[in-house]
Amino acid sequence: MSELLGQALWESGFDSEVVRNGKDAIARAADCDLLVLDVMMPGMNGFEVARELRRNIVNKPILFLTARDSISDRVKGLDLGDDYLVKPFALEELLARVRALLRRSRNMQDVLEYADISLNRRDRVATRGEKPLSLSTTEFSVLEMFLLSPATVLPKSAILREIWNDDEARDDNIVEVYVSYVRNKLSVGGATRMIHTVRGVGYILESRES
Repeated sequence: MSELLGQALWESGFDSEVVRNGKDAIARAADCDLLVLDVMMPGMNGFEVARELRRNIVNKPILFLTARDSISDRVKGLDLGDDYLVKPFALEELLARVRALLRRSRNMQDVLEYADISLNRRDRVATRGEKPLSLSTTEFSVLEMFLLSPATVLPKSAILREIWNDDEARDDNIVEVYVSYVRNKLSVGGATRMIHTVRGVGYILESRES
């Protein structure tokens, strides 16, 4: 199952790594943005891994996977981690929960990064590589929204609602205009295009150099 989940996460745009026991999970946790922990792992179970990570102040989001569905186990999982998914589960639900946890985690960060793009939310500064980006207030908000959900398709309606607080009165052409502005500014000097159009749906911030 771990191999299948690792492959599914990879194919969904996440840089995933599979480890096979609790000791290895603790060793690799500092380099991860999120951990998906099976409760019944060899050596140390998922709850013990989470307890050890919290003891060492490693505050990465944790999603538990388990066949245990008692109230006491759910409470323990939510006290030690951030979400709890009972087997059997649908892959689509797992991916949705992963995305939600990453968004929640990113919302707490002052600096958002993806590939060579960096955005400092506190100082209102954005860069691509070594080059500063000159962004208007609205362009900054559009890039911020993409960086909160990288490698995820953002529908035009969601961008309109988030940036302009309106998904009915305004023409969604305004989304096309501002996404185009941000895309062009990210691509100055021949830099690789990072914002791509998903026809009939919206846009995605994704590195496609490979």
